[in-house]
Amino acid sequence: MDLETRDRSPRPPHAPALQTLLAAILALAVLAPGALASKVADLTRLRGQGEFKLRGLGLVVGLPGTGDSGKEMVLARPLSKLLENEGNAPGRLEELAAAKSVAVVWVDVTIPEIGGRADDRFDVYISTAYSASSLRGGRLVLAPLRGPLPTSPVYAMASGAVELPDPTISTSGRIRAGAQLVRDVTSAPVGDTFDLLIHPYYSGWSSAEKIARAINNEATPQIALSSDASLRDTSRAASVLDDRTIRVVIPPEERTDKAAFISAVLSAPVRVAELDLPAQVIVNTRSNVIVITGDVEISPGLVTHRDLTINTTTPPPQATPQNPLTERTRFAEVRTKSRQSDNARLTDLMAAMKQLDVSVTDQIEILQMLHKTGRLHARLVID
Repeated sequence: MDLETRDRSPRPPHAPALQTLLAAILALAVLAPGALASKVADLTRLRGQGEFKLRGLGLVVGLPGTGDSGKEMVLARPLSKLLENEGNAPGRLEELAAAKSVAVVWVDVTIPEIGGRADDRFDVYISTAYSASSLRGGRLVLAPLRGPLPTSPVYAMASGAVELPDPTISTSGRIRAGAQLVRDVTSAPVGDTFDLLIHPYYSGWSSAEKIARAINNEATPQIALSSDASLRDTSRAASVLDDRTIRVVIPPEERTDKAAFISAVLSAPVRVAELDLPAQVIVNTRSNVIVITGDVEISPGLVTHRDLTINTTTPPPQATPQNPLTERTRFAEVRTKSRQSDNARLTDLMAAMKQLDVSVTDQIEILQMLHKTGRLHARLVID
């Protein structure tokens, strides 16, 4: 496998933090999911216990001339009136518009799977709704947050000083612990049956069947160990509905203490190494993290991306009078160990791209192209 580039212009150095992050990623390039999970709770979640999104509109005040213009302030009047009715008036919008010291913003809060209780606090993320150029130095006026449905009640109130996690992006910000719940956010109570949803990374018919078997071995050992095959087949606590869903029926004798039974189910050990999981390349585009599970291969092919040419032919082609090798200004040769397959390893490609100082963003785009053309022999998961 060869990597070459024809760009002679100097490349800007990457920040030390990014180099450290990329080195850590490559050091963990082959990461087995089995090493990270050993219980049913690590592989699944109860239906109805997903993340809960809250959203609202708010006003950020105190901006040093970087807020919305007067035209957008007309749209902010109804919001200002609402805040005034709640005893938190932001001031005269006409005066604030002239100084461009106010911005209308979207306010978002994510409640985790475990839910939340009244008075719990969570981080707030805000982004400009109109033409404000920066939220630096601003403060969010108390804003009500509702659930995803139009008829949802107010679940939380958000306010506080805005900080910019990424100084290069001044139109988005965060308020640490800026939202306070005013009502509980909980899942529906469990009945006599409940569904377990397998995380996408571990989904599959084979995986679902083995997880269900682990639940039955732990939750109903007397049934699992019975010599009566018909009893084992008809009295299973867990059964597979599809490649991501397992339905669990709480036995009648366990329904007086459902919490203990559910705890036993979620604590059931699972040998993840036996789940026959496909090789995966997991990409988080927000944090620029790439994780490779398994020995992922790449078919022979040629990909050209910006100033980079990637040749995944193994061994690399030899120069001929009809096809001479091009001049290489930056070159890294990838040597694969002797193996039966003619395909190259993805980990070798990632190491070579690190040697050539290819940005993580470019790496992600190259992985997407390889997957789109069928050259990447793995499931590509984009978060």
